[in-house]
Amino acid sequence: MGNHHYDPNMTREHTVSNWTAVRRDAGFEGPALALLSVMMVILVAVIVCGNALVIVAFKMDKSLRKQSNYFLLNLAISDFLVGAFCIPVYMPYVLTGKWMLGKGLCKLWLVVDYLLCTASVFNIVLISYDRYLSVTKAVSYRAKQGMAHFAVVKIAVVWILAFLLYGPAILFWEQLTGKSRVPDDECFAEFYYTWHFLLSASAVEFFSPFLSVAFFNISIYLNIRQRRLGSKKESCGEKRSESDGLSMRCVQRSRLRQDKKIAKSLAIIVCVFAVCWAPYTLLMIVRAACRGDCVSHHWYEVTFWLLWLNSAINPFLYPLCHSSFRRAFFKILCPRQRSSIPLTAYSSSTHR
Repeated sequence: MGNHHYDPNMTREHTVSNWTAVRRDAGFEGPALALLSVMMVILVAVIVCGNALVIVAFKMDKSLRKQSNYFLLNLAISDFLVGAFCIPVYMPYVLTGKWMLGKGLCKLWLVVDYLLCTASVFNIVLISYDRYLSVTKAVSYRAKQGMAHFAVVKIAVVWILAFLLYGPAILFWEQLTGKSRVPDDECFAEFYYTWHFLLSASAVEFFSPFLSVAFFNISIYLNIRQRRLGSKKESCGEKRSESDGLSMRCVQRSRLRQDKKIAKSLAIIVCVFAVCWAPYTLLMIVRAACRGDCVSHHWYEVTFWLLWLNSAINPFLYPLCHSSFRRAFFKILCPRQRSSIPLTAYSSSTHR
C-alpha cells in the first residue's frame, strides 16, 4: 500500500533514491513519533478487544448461533485480524519510513491486508442483505434461521471473492510485467499506479457494495413506511373482535418497532461505510491517474487509516445493535453482577 511518486522515465538508481527521500520525509521523530505510536496502539487495542468480545460471545452463548449472527461473527474475525496482524506489521513502516521485513513478508502482508479489508466490505453487504430479507421476506427468513450451512456457504463465497479481487494481482503482477517497481526498502502493490486496474477493482470493492447497501436501506425504509400506512388504514376501518384485534395489533407494532431499529442501524451503516471508504477509494484512483503528482502523501495516509478505523467501529456498530449480543457481553464482562441478579429477573429479561 505504497504512497510514493513513480516516474517510468527515471533510472532504477534515481527512482530508488527519490522514493527513499519521500519515505524519510514521511518518517517521524520526537513527540510526533511518540504520539502517533500511542494512537496506533490504542487503535489496535480497540480493534482487537472489541472484535474478540464478539467472537467470545458467539462461542459462549449458544443462543447467538443463528444464521444472521454468523455474518456478524465473520465480520468480527476479519476485523480482528486487521488489528492483530495488519496494523502491527505496518506500524514500524509508517513511523520509520522504511520496510525492513523483506520482500516475502511484504507480499504476505499485502495479500492479507487487501483480503481482510475487502472481506470486511463484502461482509457488510452480506449483513445488510440479510437484514433486508428479515424485513421484506420475514416468514421465509425466520424459517431458515436454524440452517447454518446456508450461512457457511455465503461466508465462503465472501472470502473467495475477496481474495480473487486483489490476491492474484499482488502475487503475480511482477511476473506478468517482467519487472518490479517496488524498491527493497518499500512495500506496496505493483499495480499501485495502474489507474485502470484500480478503477475496476474499486468498482467491485467500494462502489457496488455502497450502492447495494444503500439500496437495501432504502428498500427497508419503504417497506416499513408502507406497512405503517397500512396499519393506520386498518385501524380506521372496521373493528375486529377484542381478543383477535388486540393481539394482532400488538404483534404488528412489535415487528414494526423492530424493523425500524434495523432501518436506523442500516442508515448508520451506510454513512459510516461511506465516510471510512469513499475518501481512500477516490484518492487512490486520482493518485494512480496522475501518478502521485496531484495528491500529497499525508492525505493518502489519512484516508488509509480511515479504512482501519472502520474495523474499530464495526464491533460497536453491528453487535451492540442486537439485544442478544448485549446480553452476551454483559455475561462476559460482568459475571459477578450477573450472578447476584435474581434468576426470575434475568430470565424475564432474556425474553424481551
